[in-house]
Amino acid sequence: MITETSPRDRIVRAAAALLAEGGRDAVSTRAVGRAAGVQAPTIYRQFGDMRGLLDAAASYGFAAYLHAAAARDLAGDPVDDLRRGWDMQVDFGVANPAFHALMYGDPRPGETPTAARVAADILRQLVQRVAEAGRLRTGVDEATGMLHAAGCGVTLALIRAAPEDRDPALSTRTREAVLAALVTDSAAARATYRADRPVRHAVALRASLDDLATDLTAAERALLAEWLDRVARGGA
Repeated sequence: MITETSPRDRIVRAAAALLAEGGRDAVSTRAVGRAAGVQAPTIYRQFGDMRGLLDAAASYGFAAYLHAAAARDLAGDPVDDLRRGWDMQVDFGVANPAFHALMYGDPRPGETPTAARVAADILRQLVQRVAEAGRLRTGVDEATGMLHAAGCGVTLALIRAAPEDRDPALSTRTREAVLAALVTDSAAARATYRADRPVRHAVALRASLDDLATDLTAAERALLAEWLDRVARGGA
């Protein structure tokens, strides 16, 4: 456990502060050591290499942001909560471009920074709630992937633009365009409400399958999951 006075805590806080103030190039072993009051061997002993330190710094910054955002309760409506989750992720990236770049800007197959995994888990949980409410028109994994890809793209576009040139409505328009394809709230979704009702019910049942209190065997549960996934894919 990290304590207020532990070397690891001081190193992470120092690296996060340098990252926020000067970007990735500002986070050097010498600068972090000076700010945290430790020697280079201590840094490498705690984090292995600079990538490990940067991952920890990005995770710390994202966790601090989540802690501040957690003061606001969920709206209760799962789609509105999903909207807020999108806004939170985009706002964090635009306000903290160096952290966003560490989370998503240097992808390596099979490796995902801790902060990015946390963000993905949060998004999936929000999508799961929409599915459980019977309002998701495709599978949870597919919807999560679409929202993640679109959100990252919007964030990157806003970061690249000069502040005075940023389109304040870009994020909202993109968010609603993606949601129109995924949930039952849009006019397009309402037009096909009856047609896609079996798919939505299949998605809702699949999302709740792990918590379903039945005497199904493991094999039967797995087979049902496969059938429900096929129904969901067929309606996408």
